[in-house]
Amino acid sequence: MLKDILNTSPDYFCIAIFILAFSIVIISIPSIIYTSLKYGLFDKNDLYRKKHKRNISRLGGLAIVGSFTVSILLFSSIINFKEANFLIVSCIILSALGLKDDVYGTNTSTKFILQIVVAFILVFFGAFRLTSLYGVLGIGNMAPLWGSLFSIALIIFLNNAFNLIDGIDGLAGGIGILTSLAFGILFSFMGQVPYAFIAFALAGAIAGFLKYNWFPAKIFMGDTGALIIGLISAALAIKFIELNKFTGENKPAFYSAPAIAVAILIVPIFDSLRVFTIRILKGRSPFKGDRNHIHHRLEQLGFKSSWIVISTAGFNLATIAATIFLQHLGNFVLILLIIGLCIVFNTLLTLSLLKRKGR
Repeated sequence: MLKDILNTSPDYFCIAIFILAFSIVIISIPSIIYTSLKYGLFDKNDLYRKKHKRNISRLGGLAIVGSFTVSILLFSSIINFKEANFLIVSCIILSALGLKDDVYGTNTSTKFILQIVVAFILVFFGAFRLTSLYGVLGIGNMAPLWGSLFSIALIIFLNNAFNLIDGIDGLAGGIGILTSLAFGILFSFMGQVPYAFIAFALAGAIAGFLKYNWFPAKIFMGDTGALIIGLISAALAIKFIELNKFTGENKPAFYSAPAIAVAILIVPIFDSLRVFTIRILKGRSPFKGDRNHIHHRLEQLGFKSSWIVISTAGFNLATIAATIFLQHLGNFVLILLIIGLCIVFNTLLTLSLLKRKGR
């Protein structure tokens, strides 16, 4: 009976999986907070990078990954979606890494090796692999080996990109919801129910978490949550690009899929590339933290946490809408347009900061 309903009304299942994931997180977060209080599992205040003045648990990501896993396992059994198994395995491995880092800390080499393992599982076993870049960077169809290596690098980059924007209350969660909902709606429009399920399950889990993470935060997602959001977003982006590949046999539902994927993920992509570039130009390690992220700069202008999230998400949403509306212009033009929007946004921010300092 469930399969009959799925075939006739898949949108109801998308709503149901969102509500299920949301409910699991809402119910489980208070227990995680209680356990953290009981056993002293808190984020140690890093006064150089963070401004919270009390100990707050970093274990909120456990609720996100647990909720996502349960929701996907229930719904994947209905549609017999085997690729979900590899995604869940990858999430479990990555969440174990994140949990250890959140509680005890993990050295960089261990984190990097395990991220490679997770990306390898997704690419070679789950078939989350790019075969073409549609001429972006002058690259068309890629040989399986090069496509696999590029996909692994992309997954690792997005893993860490979401982790880097998790600097103020609600930001990583807010952008995570926007990203997953955008992919979920696009996949639903394409009739790709399995991937829509994945996206809506993640959106529901993050929405439940955001109730407790909105300023002032009662809990943080930690590396566990941020890495999982980055991993799933990367997997969805790869599948979105591949399913809209233009060939003689396949007419895509969306043109310029790589540009649309970039627009959806523009906040973590732009912020990470920007801070990495600045750190390298200054002769510092690109992985050494600082307070030079976009959200820190908005904070220096006097923006409150909630308005930083709203303004950043608004910029992200406007970029997505513009890219989809102009999708027939092609990837090259659209990516140049996206880069231009980012440069304008960053320039206005820099000028505002200079004007503020000059007072």
